[in-house]
Amino acid sequence: MQFIKPDINIDFIGKKKTAFFLSIIIIIVSIGSLVIKGGPKFGVDFAGGTLIQIKFFQPAEIRDIKSGLNAVGLGKSSVQSFGSQDENEYLIRTNKPITTSEGFTVDVEEALNSSTGQKADIRRVEMVGPQVGKDLREKALFAMFYALLFITIYISGRFELKWVLSGVVATVLIGAVYVLSLFNVSIPILIAAALVVALIVFWIFELKYAMGAIVALIHDVTITVGVFSIFDKEFTLPIIAALLTIIGYSLNDTIIVFDRIRENLKKFNKKALDNNINRSINETLSRTILTSLTTLAVVVSLFLLGGGIIHDFAFALIIGILVGTYSSIFVASPILLAWHGSKS
Repeated sequence: MQFIKPDINIDFIGKKKTAFFLSIIIIIVSIGSLVIKGGPKFGVDFAGGTLIQIKFFQPAEIRDIKSGLNAVGLGKSSVQSFGSQDENEYLIRTNKPITTSEGFTVDVEEALNSSTGQKADIRRVEMVGPQVGKDLREKALFAMFYALLFITIYISGRFELKWVLSGVVATVLIGAVYVLSLFNVSIPILIAAALVVALIVFWIFELKYAMGAIVALIHDVTITVGVFSIFDKEFTLPIIAALLTIIGYSLNDTIIVFDRIRENLKKFNKKALDNNINRSINETLSRTILTSLTTLAVVVSLFLLGGGIIHDFAFALIIGILVGTYSSIFVASPILLAWHGSKS
């Protein structure tokens, strides 16, 4: 399907300064939101505590729900509406892990029945201890870091045939992260420092394709996390799965463009690098837009029709697909040009 004319010639590279400025502004806002709010808002999966999902057959007042919870020792819990308004479902969160049993759910239901004057149905109860939550949080960060690192090995090997060099660099970084983790360095600071060192190493050893890909992926994850912070949404295990999916999706787009750049550099080796990069982006534009639109159609359907449990997961994917498509065009490829200009 030829969605866009084959001879289209949009000057994407000519707009790189505007795109970089826009990305920097969004990243600053994202990081600023995280700093102001003291980091991401972790859900029960990562922070520990107890989550209870309840459903009423008629609308209930939150103050009445809290009154009932107070009767069973959960008075300090937070209560919020869950899903669409007509579903009359609520999430109860407490940072205190509670050992649940059949008697516990019966007590909660009876207390809510009394305080709200209607039948309460407990849909699920999840409990995570604080140590388990901390371990999950650290493992999630390491999962994203290692995903980014092994991606750079693949990119360097495929586009620059530097398998051994990229493998050595990755091994050294993994070893350094492991050693530093033994000294109880904060995991977020450790991962951030490792990524900065990785970018410096890529620069020194001229792994330009890996640098373009990794900068674009860091860009995508940072903005997605920032949007979640701005909208005060929780980070749970499904959101980490969404972020890893975004990394894979964005990388796929970037590889398509990089592959065409490599072909055109061989085919039109007498033309300037910026012309070849711009030509490559335009030649893959139809495929990029069609892939993004078809994927968005599915994810938007999940967002609108999938229900409250999958709502945040779909929201993360929507943001990630939009930002990932943008970064493949306006971040990853221009990084190659910027690298070439600084080295020439």
